[in-house]
Amino acid sequence: MISVVIPAYNAMATLPLCLTALQKQTYRAHEIIVVDDGSTDQTAEVAQRFGVHVLRQEHQGPATARNLGVQHAQGDIVLFTDADCEPEPDWIDQMVRPLADPEIQGVKGSYRTRQLQVVARLAQCEFEERYQRLERCVTIDFVDSHAAAFRVATLREVGGYDPAFPQANNEDVDLSYRLASAGHKLIFNRKAAVSHQHPATGWDYIRLKVKRGYWRMVVYRLHPDRALRDSYTPQLLKVQVILVYLGLALALGAFISNSLLWGALACLGGLVLSSIPFARLVARQDPVIVVWAPAFVVGRALAFAVGVAGGLIGMFVFHSALRAGAKRATRKVQPKSVGG
Repeated sequence: MISVVIPAYNAMATLPLCLTALQKQTYRAHEIIVVDDGSTDQTAEVAQRFGVHVLRQEHQGPATARNLGVQHAQGDIVLFTDADCEPEPDWIDQMVRPLADPEIQGVKGSYRTRQLQVVARLAQCEFEERYQRLERCVTIDFVDSHAAAFRVATLREVGGYDPAFPQANNEDVDLSYRLASAGHKLIFNRKAAVSHQHPATGWDYIRLKVKRGYWRMVVYRLHPDRALRDSYTPQLLKVQVILVYLGLALALGAFISNSLLWGALACLGGLVLSSIPFARLVARQDPVIVVWAPAFVVGRALAFAVGVAGGLIGMFVFHSALRAGAKRATRKVQPKSVGG
């Protein structure tokens, strides 16, 4: 028995595609658990029409919802996906196949998209860039929740997802870092794919990346050893963010000394040149949109820079995730705590 847990918040529009895809899986011995996270639409009613197990909670975020799903799961292995994802027919097969090796405790799958918008296609190329990096790793330290598989006993050992993370943002990074730090073996399987609707406009993408940068700083505060390097984040991206900060500082300094303006322009030039590796990947994956690759990289760096700056403030000031992380570090979490 495999348990598939889907946290869902106001997801009545996308959930039917997700559940239909799960009911067409080649791997038949699985249960589906939808956790309605305090939706104000008909999410729970839609799920019930598919005959799946539906749980309800007050709106507390996907971390708590996943923990509730695990608490009620009958399987020894639990898979997670999101309500806006459409798993490929062999998704469960591909997710659980590596777990035949008892040393492997978690598996990460991949995104695909059928979208035609330029921003969404560039976002998919960004994921392909990350996947190439992951495929060079024997083990990884990041299993994001859109396509994740874990042994239930392992989740219970580390206490599940941290409910202090209130949004669908970096709670899976925190869990992954804790699993990796505890010595659990996590791997990547590109073939375990789900289709997804990426941000379709530049503004939506920028907003998402600002939030990603913000919450990643909170996670790095909890896991400082991962700030310099992890298996998922390209080092070049960190250089690009630094170039944004340096360029802005020099641009402001130009009000004092005009010569500093040349330094700011040099930073901008360096940022554009740093987009060449990504542009090459886009040229191979989707050559029609390669002309937009430099602007995409610059926009991403600016968005991350804004998010990181906010996160550097937030992680030292008020986030409950930090307090929860400190408590977690000072006590051994018992299996019964997985319920959130």
